[in-house]
Amino acid sequence: MADTNLDSLKQKYALIAAALTEEYGYPDWRPHLPPVDELVNTILSQNTSDTNRDRAFEALKARFPTWEAVRDADPQAVIAAIRPAGLANQKGPRIQAALRCLTESQGRITLDHLRDMPLEEAKQWLTAINGVGPKTAAIILLFSLGRPAFPVDTHVHRVTRRLGLIGGQTTAEQAHLELERIVPPEDYYAFHLQVIQHGRQVCHARKPACGACILRDYCGYFRAASAG
Repeated sequence: MADTNLDSLKQKYALIAAALTEEYGYPDWRPHLPPVDELVNTILSQNTSDTNRDRAFEALKARFPTWEAVRDADPQAVIAAIRPAGLANQKGPRIQAALRCLTESQGRITLDHLRDMPLEEAKQWLTAINGVGPKTAAIILLFSLGRPAFPVDTHVHRVTRRLGLIGGQTTAEQAHLELERIVPPEDYYAFHLQVIQHGRQVCHARKPACGACILRDYCGYFRAASAG
């Protein structure tokens, strides 16, 4: 990405962010789940709805009193508890393996060491865990630890690609790096939540409500659809 193009994208971002803030407000950072809870919750969220993820997470916490108990449980018991999230046969062993990885690395189940680790090292440390990709790592760092990482979920990927903030062929994994270059770190949290809200309410995957969209003037997808 050339410097001139990067500057142009930053200017475009500023206009988009201002419009989103006027429409949805500017959410201040607040802590979400504790880091290990966020790790498990995000693994459960893969390829399922928020409702099913939450049901599975609550069932897991109700069934096992501690993460150590989850780690040491019969795999079938964990799979049974998280079945509402779907893909339980994959997610159960993945969660247990992640908890064992934390134990082997830190001597206990904790992610507190990430608070002071250099950011890029923290990302690499997390993504070395099987089943943890850039999105999961960024969610843990941003939402649990308040560190400047930008998570790209399906809504963020779709909306920013339609707006032209990232390229049309940019994958979700690549989008993490591209958007972290464009969006100021202090805006990661607010912009992430604003774009998700806009994606859910207006910029749907199918039949987006372009006529009601406050970002029409900045949107390549809208221009292309109008021209067609």
